[in-house]
Amino acid sequence: MDARFLAIPDLVDTPPVAVVIDVMRAYTVAAWAFARGAEKIVLAESLDDALALKARHPDWVALKDGPPAPGFDAVNSPAMLRSVDLGGRTVVQKTTAGTVGALAVKDAPLVLCAGFVVAEATARLLRERGSDRVTFVVTGEDGRADEDLACAQYIARRVTEADTDAAEFLRRGAESRAAAELSEGVRQGSHPDDVALCLELDRFPFAMVATWEDSLMVLRPHPIP
Repeated sequence: MDARFLAIPDLVDTPPVAVVIDVMRAYTVAAWAFARGAEKIVLAESLDDALALKARHPDWVALKDGPPAPGFDAVNSPAMLRSVDLGGRTVVQKTTAGTVGALAVKDAPLVLCAGFVVAEATARLLRERGSDRVTFVVTGEDGRADEDLACAQYIARRVTEADTDAAEFLRRGAESRAAAELSEGVRQGSHPDDVALCLELDRFPFAMVATWEDSLMVLRPHPIP
């Protein structure tokens, strides 16, 4: 498999397959939302768009990065979301990097969103699709987030080498700048358990596929037997 690892600003063409990585925390949160029963996640282009969607659909659940804010129901924290009942609900998500990365590759024929919690399921879906050329979008810190690059490299390796050991990749995630900032409470809207939950390998047995639905970028779980 020909794998490329690019930052969002480096995306100059439409890849045939894109895997958008945001370990801490957008796509860990998305996976938890599905685990808590969410039907789908709408990836919003801006905070205003998220609020507008919420206004049109009051039963939807809107979440964002940072501290709680008027109009939003939740923050981008897996630990804070893990006890919320989202059965059958639609979630609207807007984050600093993860949702931006998915929207940047919205025209790709196949868009997957991932973190360590769905790494194996993502790798298996890529194997099943026979993906020869895959662009991994490293969203955090303008492509410099080592937790995202480590996760991308791990998934890429797992596609062709099923016995790849995750330990070194998880260590890089644990020692990343994002992990330090979350652990130290630098980032608002966080919980002490967030880092551990973001580094929980293969917690969920599904990949996450984003597609255009009614002019919206919609993320849904894709179960992997």
